[in-house]
Amino acid sequence: MLPVMSSLILLVLAAQETALFDFESAPDPARMATWDVAVEARAGALRLRSGHAQEWPGVTLKAPGGAWDLSRHVEMRLDVANVGRNAVTVGLRVDSGSTDGVHDANTAKLTLPPGGKGTIVVPFERRIPAPGGIQLFGMRGFPGGRYQTIDPSRVNQVIVFLDHPTEPHEFEIDNLRAAGAYAGPKEAAPDAKAFFPFIDELGQYVHRDWPGKAGGIEDLRRRAAGEDLSRQPKGWNRWGGWADGPLLKATGFFRTEKVDGAWWLVDPEGRLFWSHGVDCVSLSEGTPVEERDAWFRGLPARDSEFRDFFRQAGQVAHGHYAGRRPLSFDVAGANLFRKFGPDWKAAATGRAHARLRSWGMNTFGNWSDEAVCLARKTPYVVAIHFGGVTLQGSEGYWQPFRDVFDPATWTALDDRLKREKGRSAGDPWCLGYFVDNEISWGDETSIAVGTLKSPAGQKAKQVFVEDLKAKYGEVAKLNAAWGTAHASWEALLAHRGGPDSARAREDLLRFNDRTAEHYFRTVRERVKALAPDQLYLGCRFAWLNARVVEIGAAASDVVSFNVYQRPPADFVLPLQADKPAMITEFHFGATDRGPFHPGLVPVRSQGERAGLYRDYVRAALRHPKLVGTHWFQYRDQPSTGRELDGENYQIGFVDIADTPYPEIVEASREVGFGLYLERMRRK
Repeated sequence: MLPVMSSLILLVLAAQETALFDFESAPDPARMATWDVAVEARAGALRLRSGHAQEWPGVTLKAPGGAWDLSRHVEMRLDVANVGRNAVTVGLRVDSGSTDGVHDANTAKLTLPPGGKGTIVVPFERRIPAPGGIQLFGMRGFPGGRYQTIDPSRVNQVIVFLDHPTEPHEFEIDNLRAAGAYAGPKEAAPDAKAFFPFIDELGQYVHRDWPGKAGGIEDLRRRAAGEDLSRQPKGWNRWGGWADGPLLKATGFFRTEKVDGAWWLVDPEGRLFWSHGVDCVSLSEGTPVEERDAWFRGLPARDSEFRDFFRQAGQVAHGHYAGRRPLSFDVAGANLFRKFGPDWKAAATGRAHARLRSWGMNTFGNWSDEAVCLARKTPYVVAIHFGGVTLQGSEGYWQPFRDVFDPATWTALDDRLKREKGRSAGDPWCLGYFVDNEISWGDETSIAVGTLKSPAGQKAKQVFVEDLKAKYGEVAKLNAAWGTAHASWEALLAHRGGPDSARAREDLLRFNDRTAEHYFRTVRERVKALAPDQLYLGCRFAWLNARVVEIGAAASDVVSFNVYQRPPADFVLPLQADKPAMITEFHFGATDRGPFHPGLVPVRSQGERAGLYRDYVRAALRHPKLVGTHWFQYRDQPSTGRELDGENYQIGFVDIADTPYPEIVEASREVGFGLYLERMRRK
């Protein structure tokens, strides 16, 4: 019977896949477009040799007849092998209509070391038919699925790409296929007439039920009393360090040390510490209600006992409310008030500390509430954000780069750091400081080019022009080198354009490096002046280039990266220096419960989310440079979008009603309770 059963299993698995390209020969040129890559059919795979002159080198593979009907499947898969000499991150994008990469698109990425092999998996985020005539706004994902969703019945193309590479890469792709059997929709579109209000008094979607969904205020209170936090990791000290492990030099603060070939944090008592944490442990999560009152069932009156939960949001960065400060309602805080009563802040703070320890975690990550952190029961980090003078010719998702040569920039940082005196500065529970977040560094010359595109009054541009004068002496010599026609140095200063990047590359690289060095050195000096015994944890790289990473590493005690990807077999960090590093953001989300958007790395279910969490942290534990991982974030974002930019991701350890997701909690315990032994046996 065994051979027959094996054959049946193989037949079932085969039926769940549809081959799209096997690359036994080169694809028909009419179905393939390339940019900044050379392709070659080789040994049953397609080999790609990429340049780095363009931002997104890659290849587009087009569907025959205009579209594939993949409606019976749940995901796209592509096998990748890195045959080059450097690590590579390969992206796979599935389009079904628009080709702008945002709408009608699902995307995933995979990082591989030299010689590494793996499979990129892109789950299909299907759109649900929206009720007719309904206009929703101010959030990223919708009940009707009109953002980062696709229609699998009409996939028109697939793109294999690299994201802003700074060096050539060589890799092979094979076996592009649709996989998994689709079991049908999770929900039907509600009738338009009955759609509003579609959010209940607890901030949950009205038109769907799921396991763990709160049944009302009394249910919240029952859950407060019934949550079991008795399970605790063994062999930890009060800091969350390894009490049963080696005893090293104790300084009274957190520090770093390399032990037996691997980097570690060391806690104030001298015990090994690996930072297993979560970001945004807060008592608040607001969503705009301006223009949207009718969306919410039971929204409290402005003059009720919930009046303090209404507020004007800070200036919105992106989306419908961009540039405005809409009236918002703190749905998460209101639920904690409902759950715990008048002393809700103290109760929720104590619950957060108890939860993290019971979940096998030992760190409050970035953007956690100051009041929660200063209870001083769990180590924490501090996020430092400040203003300063903008480099007017630069660009950035969150903000343009700063003019680091303008003294007013550093006055702004000093003013911000002063707020930490008597709070985190000198507090042994404070692990250290992140300064800034996800700076748009661009490529190796972007900041230098942005400096030249700035006005003559920009301090950075004045410094750059002085550097060029010192090198060339006469503007005619600069013109000869750059292929420009500036009449004078003053004319160059007034000019708002960029040069030929190839001809000016040497000078652009030098000033880009000088800018980065000045930024990181000055930040470190300011942080250490405030808190000499605490760690400078870097700038939380998301968009990066190799030169800036190494410059940042030289100044940082720990180099921080936000890395959104599925767990690799082995992490490949974009870091050559022998310095400790930390992953300060990652997550996975699924829309089988809660909000309407799965976040930056979508998966199909809470069970899959939990399994990937476990695999990700374990992969990080094996890396000798990594000293921690921090999940983004503690709580789901509001279903109708957070205030800052409308994100409404299902990415929490707890939902908006403060109910933990049991699957990911158990995964965190599984890896967290064995944290130190697993780190020690990483090899």
